Amino acid sequence: MSRLAKWALVLVAGVLFTASGRADDTKKADKPFSDAEFVKKAAVGGMTEVELGRLAAANGKSDAVKKFGQKMIDDHSKANDALKAAAKKGGFDVPDKLDAEHQKVVDKFKDLKGDEFDKAYIKDMIEDHEKDVAEFTTASKEAKDAGIKDFATKTLPVVQGHLDMIKKMDKSK
Repeated sequence: MSRLAKWALVLVAGVLFTASGRADDTKKADKPFSDAEFVKKAAVGGMTEVELGRLAAANGKSDAVKKFGQKMIDDHSKANDALKAAAKKGGFDVPDKLDAEHQKVVDKFKDLKGDEFDKAYIKDMIEDHEKDVAEFTTASKEAKDAGIKDFATKTLPVVQGHLDMIKKMDKSK
C-alpha cells in the first residue's frame, strides 16, 4: 500500500471516528427535557451537597472550605425542602436517599482530611455546580410543570452564586 493510500485511510478513519462521536453527543443533546428526571437529579444532587457540606465542615482545613460547606448545608437543605413541596404539588416522586453513584462520591470524601480534602472538595464543587447551573437553566426554561419551573428559576441564582464563590476560592489557593 502506498504512503498516500495509508494517509488517506487514516484520514477517513479519523473523520468517521469523529463523526460517530458527534452523533452520540447529538443524541444526548436531543433528549427531551423531563420534569420527573430533573426532580430526581435535583433531589439526589441536593442531598449530596448537604452530605458533602457536612464533611467539609468537619474535615476541611481552611476556614473558607468549612464556611462554604456550612453554606451548602443551609442552602441545599432549604432548596431540598422547596423541591419536595413543588414535586408533591406536581405529583412527582422525590428520592429520599442517595443513589449508588452519589453515595460513592460521598464515601470517597469521608477518607480525605486537611489540604487533600480542601483541594478535592473545591474541584468537585466547581465541576458539580457548573453542571447544576446548566441543568437549572434548562429547567427554568423547559419545565412543563409550573411549580418545578418556578423552583428551578428561583434556585438558579443560588446555585450560580455557589459556583461563583467556589471559583473565587479556587483562585485564592
